[in-house]
Amino acid sequence: MRETVADCGALTEQETHLSESPSAVPGTQRPGGRTAKVRRAVLDATQETLAAGGFPALNMDQVAAAAGVGKTTVYRRWGSPVGLVADLLRDMAEQSLPAADTGTLAGDLRANAALVRETLTDPRMGAVFRAVIAAAAFDEECARALGGFYRTRLAEWAVVAERAAARGELPAGTDPLELLRAVSAPLYYRAVVSQEEPTPADAERAAAAALAAARAGAYAP
Repeated sequence: MRETVADCGALTEQETHLSESPSAVPGTQRPGGRTAKVRRAVLDATQETLAAGGFPALNMDQVAAAAGVGKTTVYRRWGSPVGLVADLLRDMAEQSLPAADTGTLAGDLRANAALVRETLTDPRMGAVFRAVIAAAAFDEECARALGGFYRTRLAEWAVVAERAAARGELPAGTDPLELLRAVSAPLYYRAVVSQEEPTPADAERAAAAALAAARAGAYAP
């Protein structure tokens, strides 16, 4: 159950300073204490709002009320709905599962494809991603935040290709990021562009196709 936080008048002097300081970018405050609880409550409310109504429904006052946080705190710390989305994406990247290590590249890519599919088909998280992707199409700041999220996730999974190259499963110089993009791209196309729900078979096919292309040198110089 999400913790709620009292009105911003209950913030300590130190936390108020953190909120007002230009260096206190969302997601950079020290962990723990009331500041962390405020952030957690607001980001949970942001995610719930995106899942229920998409980006157009992301109203700062309503998010503050749902989180049990004073709206002054939300406006001061996040500034705009886009600020909420950007911090939510940072938090999601921080909370994401680490890369798989099945012992083979084929197994790792299947795990990656399954994770992408499960996220996109989850009633809550799938709706959140569709809302953020839609917002990124017309808002530059949101697009940068979304790009940062995916760069973080790709970098975290790059190790699967590096391990595979060390085992001799891939041509030298294979680009790990291009390989991983090839796994997820067909699944995002189905979920976001053609509005189809990716199936487990789709995930298996995406992983197998990316693996075959990589072995053939498609992602090597």
